[in-house]
Order: sequence, then structure tokens, then C-alpha cells
Amino acid sequence: MSINCEILDLRAFLGVVELESFHRAADALNLSQPALSRRIQKLEASIGAPLLERTTRHVSATALGLELVPLVQRMLEEFDSSLFAARGRGVRRSELVTIACLPTAAFYFLPTVIKQFNQEYPDIRFRILDLTATEGLQAVSRGEVEFGINFIGTSDPELIFDRIAEDPFVLAARRDHPLAMRQEVGWMDLAPYPLITVHRSSGNRTMLDATLARSNIELRWSYEVTHLSTSLGLVEAGLGISVLPRTATPGPDHPIIITRPLGNPLISRTIGIVRRRAATLSPAAEHFRRMIMGAWQGGSQGA
Repeated sequence: MSINCEILDLRAFLGVVELESFHRAADALNLSQPALSRRIQKLEASIGAPLLERTTRHVSATALGLELVPLVQRMLEEFDSSLFAARGRGVRRSELVTIACLPTAAFYFLPTVIKQFNQEYPDIRFRILDLTATEGLQAVSRGEVEFGINFIGTSDPELIFDRIAEDPFVLAARRDHPLAMRQEVGWMDLAPYPLITVHRSSGNRTMLDATLARSNIELRWSYEVTHLSTSLGLVEAGLGISVLPRTATPGPDHPIIITRPLGNPLISRTIGIVRRRAATLSPAAEHFRRMIMGAWQGGSQGA
């Protein structure tokens, strides 16, 4: 028995499951919501069973849908890899992927994904603009880069924000620090120790200050820096502790620095990929975009 479905039907199903929204999936695939719904209905009709459970506020995969997700992911990955390899023959050396990336994500997370990508496509070149969140949006909007990794969504109708994951703020301290002995730390626990924070012009600082103010908590800092990576150097030197997004911290095998979850309240930023709605990514950039999303959802963001 053959099942009559198209690649876009599978992308539609996977998009709704990953983004947990028909609206966000339709935007990501450049489809109208009715067209996306028809794709899902066609796939369900071909299989003969519902794949998604829909309510007015939530959409999730059925038991059968959950079983199919890894199979569909592998099918699409194999298809994209084969298509990309076919398109890239003879011109790989001239292909260039240009992206804008938050400095916090560029420091630890991005090199891990690029290394994985280079193992498959060693001749692709990269131009990485490590920009602030606002500058990154502008670079995408102006067409200076193919896409950006950002934590700021956009109201610009010409841009699409594909949510990847939540990136919580964590404590970074030396392994010999008293707070390192705890499995989880609250914001009030930071008060007795010298705190290293980023300047108020940072989007991360703005987010922290606004969220903590609602809980009547104020960060009392001893050192203020421009870049979060600088704060890690001060932490290593034993000058204090720092609060950073998890993507900006070293992995668990770091010999000096250790991270701990921060709660009461839990604060996180939503990481996503920003791209132009009307633009089509090059085969190399599209393949790299999918690899980024897969790596993040697979747990590499903690590295």
C-alpha cells in the first residue's frame, strides 16, 4: 500500500509539532494557515488517522504523530542532505554563508554547530557578524546576512522569527565558590557576593532588570562590563560571580567555571532564527539553518 503525500506535507506536520502552533508554522513555511491546514488534512487522510490534537489554545501530536516525528525528521534530513549535495557539486568552494549572531551564542554554541557542518561540507565558507540583538535584526532586514540568531522577535511584517528554544539565565561561578555547592540558586542568594554584570545598554541587562523589578529584586553589582564573555574572565580570576544566558557559558567539563540554575524567579530568553519573509535561503544557508535548529533542540546549547 502506498501513501500519497508530498515533502511539503511532511514539513507542514513537523513544523506544527516543533512550533506548537499552526500560525507560527504557516509563517515559517511561507504558507497561509488554510493552506497549511489542507496539507495536514491531506497527510492525515493518506495515513488514515489523526496526527495532531487541536484545541483553541494548543496543538500537539497524537500518540501516532509522536511515533512518526523521528521518522519524518530523518526522511527530511536525508532529502535535504541529498538535495544540497546535488546542488553543491562543482560550486561548493565558492559558496558563502553569512549570518548575524548574538555574541553570547557565537562564543560557545555556534562553533560547535559549524564544526559539525564542516565535517559534511568542508569547503563552505562562513562570514559571522557577532552583533547585538537590535543590530542583528537590522542586518537581516537590510539583506546584509541571510539569517540571524537572535532573542528578539520582531513586529516587522517582512521578517520571520522561528522559535528554537528557551535560553535560561544561570549563575556562573568558580568551582570553589560557596554557591557552587548548591544544585540551584535563588536571586536573593547572590546578594552577599561581588556580582559581575553587563552594561545597561545590553538587551540581556534590560530583560533582567525589568523581570526582577516585578519581583522587587535589584541587582547590586560590583563590576559592569560591555560583553558577557568579559565577565567570564573576571569570574575565572575569582573577582566575583556572574549571571549569563546558558548559551554564553562553558560546558560542564570546564576546569574552573561551573554553572547553576537560577530561580525565584526563573528568567529566560527565547532564542530563534530571524529571516526575511520574501527571501529564499541559499542551499548551504538553509541546510545550516536546519542543522542549528536540530543541534539546539538536541541539547548542544548546553555545551
